[in-house]
Amino acid sequence: MYLKAPESPADFEKYYQLRWEVLRAPWQQPRGSEKAADDASATHALLLNEKEEAIGVCRLHLQTPAEAQIRFMAIRPDYQGQGLGQKLLQYLEEKARAAGARFITLQARENAVRFYEKCNYTVLEKTHLLFGSIQHYKMQKEL
Repeated sequence: MYLKAPESPADFEKYYQLRWEVLRAPWQQPRGSEKAADDASATHALLLNEKEEAIGVCRLHLQTPAEAQIRFMAIRPDYQGQGLGQKLLQYLEEKARAAGARFITLQARENAVRFYEKCNYTVLEKTHLLFGSIQHYKMQKEL
């Protein structure tokens, strides 16, 4: 298993495929919905297994010079619970620190709040309902 920034078209194909499979397909969202307009200016992280299959993805974007935001965290279901999400977060938190950010925010799905709390993120507020069914919470961590 290893973590890298996706660089090649093949890397990005794997990256976006996993984002769609985990974060969009279960809610019948179309292909393309896994992409964001600001992806080109974000820092991406891709976790691959020994077969070069994508097993985890996440991205970081600077909202302001002080605030970084984590989005699109996804771990392949058969790899969840193995500390891989923590590896992705640590990698991107270091990138945020290196860029001068003082804190990181994210929108956590309700079923992921405990995971982020274990990683020292704090719930700030209940926010939006994605796809009419997935409650989100704004969370933050000081760097």
